[in-house]
Amino acid sequence: MPTVDDVLAHVGEFDFFQKQTFLLLALLSAAFPPIYVGIVFLGFTPEHRCRSPDVAPLSRRCGWSPAEELNFTVPGPGPAGEAFPRQCLSYEVDWNRSDLGCVDPLAGLAANRSLLPLGPCGHGWVYDTPGSSIVTEFNLVCAHSWMLDLVQAAVNVGFFLGSVGIGYVADRFGRKPCLLLTILVNATSGVLMAVAPTYPWVLLFRLVQGLVSKVGWLIGYILITEFVGLSYRRTVGIFYQVAFTVGLLALAGAAYALPHWRWLQFAVTLPNFCFLLYYWCVPESPRWLLSQNRHAEAMQVLRHIARKNGKALPAALQCLRPEEEAGEKLDPSFLDLVRTPQIRKHTLILMYNWFTSSVLYQGLIMHLGLAGSNIYLDFFYSALVEFPAAFLILLTIDRVGRRWPWAGANMVAGAACLASVFIPEDLQGLRVTVACLGRMGITMAYEMVCLVNAELYPTFIRNLGVLVCSSMCDIGGILAPFLVYRLTGVWQELPLVIFAAVGVVAGGLVLLLPETRGQALPETIAEVENLRRPRKHKEKKIYLQVKKQDIPLN
Repeated sequence: MPTVDDVLAHVGEFDFFQKQTFLLLALLSAAFPPIYVGIVFLGFTPEHRCRSPDVAPLSRRCGWSPAEELNFTVPGPGPAGEAFPRQCLSYEVDWNRSDLGCVDPLAGLAANRSLLPLGPCGHGWVYDTPGSSIVTEFNLVCAHSWMLDLVQAAVNVGFFLGSVGIGYVADRFGRKPCLLLTILVNATSGVLMAVAPTYPWVLLFRLVQGLVSKVGWLIGYILITEFVGLSYRRTVGIFYQVAFTVGLLALAGAAYALPHWRWLQFAVTLPNFCFLLYYWCVPESPRWLLSQNRHAEAMQVLRHIARKNGKALPAALQCLRPEEEAGEKLDPSFLDLVRTPQIRKHTLILMYNWFTSSVLYQGLIMHLGLAGSNIYLDFFYSALVEFPAAFLILLTIDRVGRRWPWAGANMVAGAACLASVFIPEDLQGLRVTVACLGRMGITMAYEMVCLVNAELYPTFIRNLGVLVCSSMCDIGGILAPFLVYRLTGVWQELPLVIFAAVGVVAGGLVLLLPETRGQALPETIAEVENLRRPRKHKEKKIYLQVKKQDIPLN
């Protein structure tokens, strides 16, 4: 009996219906970046200093300009250019004293300002920004700066917990109901976050968004790959991720137009309610319906696809069979991922690469928000380089293979991070160029690990292997904000040094994996174990001498 792929070969593997559905689901992918990396704008930390209400009367009496007031009353940078004293400490001085002069009010209190006592900010902070962010509204600076890390960590905790249940929920209840539910919860929690009155509520609603948003993105990915023919799956999968890059560009534009975080949150959330219209636009996956023995409904969807594509469904294809025939049922176990040598090696290397890709991808974007001269332009330029990354993958994976482009991408990302450390601040153009090169490298590595992961496991543990390995991506995302925001307090470039090290190691480990170009997906553990058997240089051959009887031509 024919399969769904056999039917699609007749009614269109990527015709009008698939193109229309791809465009609809690509919008879903483009709406995901504000949740994944929106912290760069929602949690932007501007220049700040302690608020000193008692300074205002003295400033008015002396007629100081804002620059003079800063110079006379705010501590300068600490040792070796550290900005901590200026941002988090203030002079413990009674600014109402009558003996304070206007030329240098602190000169009479100490011969050197560094001898004056400093104390924590007691009246809040002043932020040098025309807009607002989660940081400025809830004062997530100085001793409370770790609370900003927690906002991004909460999103990734949600990603991790949500992804664990994606396989069961989508396989048990169907792709379409699960997709619509995640869209509704994501949009609702996003709006509630925009009106959240306190920091704990922001944290809670961000966690809820994390729980459902990545799940919805993955279901969209699954749906579009199940609607198209076999020869188009890899291409639409890559372009689905390209739509994510388009969302990054749109996010930069929206953040520039809306510098206040609550309005920005509204702007990037409200369009998600439009995706509920997919109830009438996107059907259930016929492959899933067939796996649930709902043959009549699967045929109804396929007839709908044929009608949209302007094709007729042949009578010979009216009876389908599941793509995996029932045979000996193997129950997958976590131990299967580490029981045999080759699969154990694959698991450990893939887990490390998922972790590295997430840490570098999110980390470089967050570091851009701290080190960039113009956060909007730098974010925009670095997002643009994700387009050539996708096309390089399409050009190389079937010509060069998987291993070398993947390893090279990791090493380029690591080398770019290391090079950025030594580029002077005044060479801003070169710094941006190298940063974009690193971003392109890690984007390629991220998309490559998505593609190759499934090719290194046998059928019965393939989904489990992808789930377990990709869960390290969310672990990396949880750690990334702490690595970036805490380590920059020690040294601005320290996160880049760490990113360089883990990136180069990831590239070296990739070379230990077998090449899967041109090979069918392995079905058994034995096939995986034999993926990369070294060939013997000399083979023993047995030559048989056969005596043939001469036969006359006539």
